[in-house]
Amino acid sequence: MPRYFTVEEATSLLPRLTEILLDMPARKRDLDRLRQQLAEAAAQAAGNGHLLERDLAEKRTAVEQATSILNDLARQITDLGCELKGIDEGLIDFGGLREGREVCLCWRPGGERTAFWHDLETGFAGRQPL
Repeated sequence: MPRYFTVEEATSLLPRLTEILLDMPARKRDLDRLRQQLAEAAAQAAGNGHLLERDLAEKRTAVEQATSILNDLARQITDLGCELKGIDEGLIDFGGLREGREVCLCWRPGGERTAFWHDLETGFAGRQPL
């Protein structure tokens, strides 16, 4: 982890993280839908022998743009010094120190504050209340 947060510092970022995380699942669903459309168009073009290059190019561009948007949202989280553990779950880890050792302070949307921690090796399943 590049930075150590106090519980207060981590909690102060929650409003911004909430904004980002609320947007990410819809963006991911859009990207998944666009990827599916691209795969179907590519299969159709290959299957009937017609190369629908313009349609495929438009779908590729849409996938690239959607990927870029999602990557930008993830980068915003990283730029705050946090680690995104899952888009669908919205799990966020903050580097922290507890009793002199490196740990992760963890949070997910819906929590009003950073209230849990876990060892680096145990992950979310090993979380414990602060």
